[in-house]
Amino acid sequence: MNFAIALLAGPQDPAARSALEFARAVLASGHRISRLFFYRDAVQLASQLRVTPQDELDITAEWQQFIQTNQLDAVVCIAAALRRGVLNEAEAQRWNRPVANTDAPWELSGLGQWIDALQTADRAVTFGT
Repeated sequence: MNFAIALLAGPQDPAARSALEFARAVLASGHRISRLFFYRDAVQLASQLRVTPQDELDITAEWQQFIQTNQLDAVVCIAAALRRGVLNEAEAQRWNRPVANTDAPWELSGLGQWIDALQTADRAVTFGT
């Protein structure tokens, strides 16, 4: 079975952890994830500038490691990212900002990537509101 997973909740929301655990379980069960789509506050997970206190689990690092280890397609909604100051090198230059704060494994792209994932997936699951 092929899953498309969307996360809308930010790093502080329990839905971010639930989505990660669900994605891990999908792969552990022998299924595939065609695309992970990060939208609304979930785009903050792609920021390299987010710092997690030492006494908390670093959900941002966990997502990044999970995506890299499993070589998953992780798309960050570009419109939501720009509104929240999450920029890759190209967007930082485009908007004349001094620094980018995201890079691989995250890909900034449009909502059309989510629509494309829905066309090819057997199941779509969304976390957060």
